[in-house]
Amino acid sequence: MSSAPANQVVIEPSRGWASLGLKDVWEYRELLVYLVARETQGVYRQTALGLSWLFLRPVLNMLLLTFVFGRLVGVKSDDVPYPLFSLAALLPWGFFSNAVLRGSRSLVDNMHLISKVYFPRLVIPLAGAASGLVDLAAAFVVFFTTLLLYRMPLRWEMLWLPLFMLVALGFALAAGLWLATLSVKYRDVTFAVNFLLQALMYMSPVIYSASIVPPSLSFVYALNPMSGVIQGFRWALLGSGEAPGAAFALAAGLVLVGIVSGAYVFRRTERTVVDII
Repeated sequence: MSSAPANQVVIEPSRGWASLGLKDVWEYRELLVYLVARETQGVYRQTALGLSWLFLRPVLNMLLLTFVFGRLVGVKSDDVPYPLFSLAALLPWGFFSNAVLRGSRSLVDNMHLISKVYFPRLVIPLAGAASGLVDLAAAFVVFFTTLLLYRMPLRWEMLWLPLFMLVALGFALAAGLWLATLSVKYRDVTFAVNFLLQALMYMSPVIYSASIVPPSLSFVYALNPMSGVIQGFRWALLGSGEAPGAAFALAAGLVLVGIVSGAYVFRRTERTVVDII
């Protein structure tokens, strides 16, 4: 710490965990809640059905996957009705993909706000990722309604769901931080995000069961955090497959590294983001 007379204040750059500005984010938590609500409402603004799309989207996706892959292709669903099998995967995947899309474009979409008002910029990608929780809550309503229709019982293993949700949220936040930072300099990142999400969906057991993955590739396959999250959802909700193991714990550790590194890079970029945008 530099020495200075008592009547002077020395401003120095923060270091370590303090440089992430988490304390500032907490102080602006009301803004975070406002941005989450605005992000959710903005997606469905000027639509005929409005927020009803929160419930219609998982239903339509479930019906499409059931018809194409459950009926026409005949994908195995581990002795579980394919509508439930696909919907259990669409719960975390729909949340994750929406959160990444919103988080990746968060800085560019809020350019007018960033250039006029001061607040910790980290709030913006956080709001983009957290806004997906609203979609997830609506999808859970659809899932449990479908569960009742099939007369499937509730399971004690469902208590593990918050852990899997936390990993999915962390992965979405890590991806959103990195992509939002890159999209400031390279606008073509916006186009690449859709392709990357589509590729990741095929590398995750959304359509098919993870049991068809060859044993020689199972460990590498499990390093994809969403693979373990989706398997965890199916295991907790339907009793399908096995609970995620050591590979999932390693994947969760990689997610944590991604969040911390992404936050540091984001904080370094936010100093010049107004000039670049």
